[in-house]
Amino acid sequence: MAVDYLVIVVYLAGMLAMGWWGMRRAKSKSEFLVAGRRLGPAMYSGTMAAIVLGGASTIGGVGLGYQYGLSGAWMVFTIGLGLLALSVFFSARIARLKVYTVSEMLDLRYGGRAGVISGLVMWAYTLMLAVTSTIAYATIFDVLFDMNRTLAIVLGGSIVVAYSTLGGMWSITLTDMVQFVVKTIGVLLLLLPIAVVKAGGFAEMKAQLPTEYFDPLGIGGETIFTYVLIYTFGMLIGQDIWQRVFTARGDRTARWGGTIAGTYCLAYAVAGAVIGTAAKVLYPKLASPDDAFATIVKDELPVGVRGLVLAAALAAVMSTSSGALIACATVANNDIWARLRGVVRPEGEQHDEVKGNRAFILLMGLAVIATAIALNDVVQALTVAYNLLVGGLLVPILGGLLWKRGTAQGALASVAVGGLAVIGLMAAYGILANEPVYYGLLASLAAYVVVSLATRPTDAAVLAAWRERLAGRAPEPGTVSESVSEQVPAAQ
Repeated sequence: MAVDYLVIVVYLAGMLAMGWWGMRRAKSKSEFLVAGRRLGPAMYSGTMAAIVLGGASTIGGVGLGYQYGLSGAWMVFTIGLGLLALSVFFSARIARLKVYTVSEMLDLRYGGRAGVISGLVMWAYTLMLAVTSTIAYATIFDVLFDMNRTLAIVLGGSIVVAYSTLGGMWSITLTDMVQFVVKTIGVLLLLLPIAVVKAGGFAEMKAQLPTEYFDPLGIGGETIFTYVLIYTFGMLIGQDIWQRVFTARGDRTARWGGTIAGTYCLAYAVAGAVIGTAAKVLYPKLASPDDAFATIVKDELPVGVRGLVLAAALAAVMSTSSGALIACATVANNDIWARLRGVVRPEGEQHDEVKGNRAFILLMGLAVIATAIALNDVVQALTVAYNLLVGGLLVPILGGLLWKRGTAQGALASVAVGGLAVIGLMAAYGILANEPVYYGLLASLAAYVVVSLATRPTDAAVLAAWRERLAGRAPEPGTVSESVSEQVPAAQ
């Protein structure tokens, strides 16, 4: 195991080194939060794939394959479909808005009255996403070092908080690129073929397992539909995903880079399901499906390769955790704290902006680690977050992008009705039931349409400014070009 340990230690040290390097580049708010909006296609594709394919997609995806066979790919597959839909239909417009958060987009579209409420919902979602990713460190470090759960969470969480706080999005982008490469080699190029060979090949797998393990719809139509609602639509509106879209240097990068990342996710989904199916042949009586990944890595892989594949699992967890952490801190600082204080700092105070956002990443990181230590049922917590996100924010966000008749009152009603409906239905049906997100989403849509039609249309000036931003003709707020345009009268 000494070689495996060395691989992991070198990997973790490299993450911290990249955090230090990123700190040298993150000198402004734009550089710190969205990497200066200048990532090219290769780096954008890698980092986008890294953030959406976290511990749930890797360890959980293999676990679903162990439990259901090839149809266990559907959870990660719907994540890939959501990323493809976002990239093809919405990413170019989102990138042209030149904002930092989803709530800022809602304020631009509706006239500045939806920020705090939508920010609270988005903050809860990103916080729980970071927490559940952080808890996954316990599983990986237990396999590696037989480490105490609390110590594992503190160690893994502290490394992510350290490099995220140091360099913001630049550090996270650099580490995500390494994590993308490590995941690709560890999971797709090493673990997948080795698992299939160890299980005797596909013919032996089919002979050993029931036929439903090879039914593409074996997991059930209702489950697949729920995955689409939660994960596909969740990809369209999550702050952690949008913040990566904001890093693209142009429309083509956002569209084509995201399309490549989405396609990669589809392949990753199938790979995880196949690995889980192979694990079912090798270990038919595991106590939990989620033990499948760690068991097959620990028992079947040679020294060195085992360390690299465990580093791949660690990379998957870290990429999602760091992306969720910076998203959580960005929302907390820019959408909630600044608005509640009623303070708008001059954009020219760039260094102060960086220090403020850095402080919030550190603060949110400590909160994430503490919550991860205290929390046991992470599945229920993440389900609550996703239900609130989709039930409360999907309609006003997509409505704002697609329907010009939508109003601020309609958006607020949609968030409130959808969110309260989801909470009430979870209390009635249970947190893990499908009905809360189904009916909550319908209630949100009905409230948005009815209230929007019953109230005055959005002010023409607000819509005109919105169209300018969507078209990419308006400069980023606070930039020199915007300041000059406000001070110099337009030519007659």
